[in-house]
Amino acid sequence: MTQSFANVPLQWVGPVKITGPEIDVETEIPLATYEAPLFASVHRGARVATVSGGICAVVIDERMTRSVLFEAPDAGVALQCLQKIKTEFPALQRVTETTSRFAKLIDVHSQIAGNLLFIRFEYTTGDASGHNMATQASEVLLNYILKRCPELKYESLSGNYCCDKKTSAVNGVLGRGKYVVTELTVPEKLCRKYLKTTPEKIVQLNTRKNLIGTLLAGGLRSANAHFANMLLGFYLATGQDAANIVEGSQGIVQAEVRNGDLWFATTLPHLIVGTVGSGKGLPFVEEVLAELGCRAEREPGANARRLALICAAAVLCGELSLLAALTNPGELMTAHRKLERNKCGNSSRL
Repeated sequence: MTQSFANVPLQWVGPVKITGPEIDVETEIPLATYEAPLFASVHRGARVATVSGGICAVVIDERMTRSVLFEAPDAGVALQCLQKIKTEFPALQRVTETTSRFAKLIDVHSQIAGNLLFIRFEYTTGDASGHNMATQASEVLLNYILKRCPELKYESLSGNYCCDKKTSAVNGVLGRGKYVVTELTVPEKLCRKYLKTTPEKIVQLNTRKNLIGTLLAGGLRSANAHFANMLLGFYLATGQDAANIVEGSQGIVQAEVRNGDLWFATTLPHLIVGTVGSGKGLPFVEEVLAELGCRAEREPGANARRLALICAAAVLCGELSLLAALTNPGELMTAHRKLERNKCGNSSRL
């Protein structure tokens, strides 16, 4: 098997000012994508966010999950085993600590379907996104449980109750990855100057497009215009597993008129990023993470949270810019016709 690399245009856009309990920075945002208009769109959002005072970004929660699946003789035995497993939670935590310096078991959830027992383990995983760390710990826990509950049989190391790289309700309810909220207030005058629209138009479009439109389409725990675009661009630029945009793109946009100004917020309940692990050893990734300040010596997990906050800010910038464009007839397609006919270099800055 031979190895080669795909070249994806990478640009730095912004800068954008981001503040919050864990961050206070003005930084440019790296994006790697073939969709050329995205660079200009996020750049515009970053500009208006910065002149408006900056984006406030907060990590609400963080965890990585893996669900294992057992077969029991019947539902009664499955319940008995589940009750036993729950009483041994401290022991499960100790077993987890033997698998990694950073993996910490913080919670366990379960479902019984017929004679099948699903156990969802939830961990903190330091600065790693945690897929492999959680899987390794779960395999050890699975074998421990089989010894403690010989009535059970192995069915699978992954039972889809995780839920990994698929749309689901469980990740939004129980959490998976970084749960990040961003907020921004854009003064009415700046909204008109930079976005060529009004707070009222953006609020109305968000309700009618992102909320009602998504509801009619049958969207699952999702109400946004294009989170996936910014997530993919940021993930590829920072060495993330890009398939995680599937659950990452399930998020919510809120917009309100407050004292004549625009209050705009994004909620990303399962943003999966890390600053160590697979993909992070590539030279361009190391350069990007260093420039974002994610190579500093901090407590375990702090660099990954910083990266998540910057990523979420990028999502807000792109979401705000697109919604503004859509309030003006012809603006979106004009931008695409103009910008997609220009060739993007491999790396540049706006």
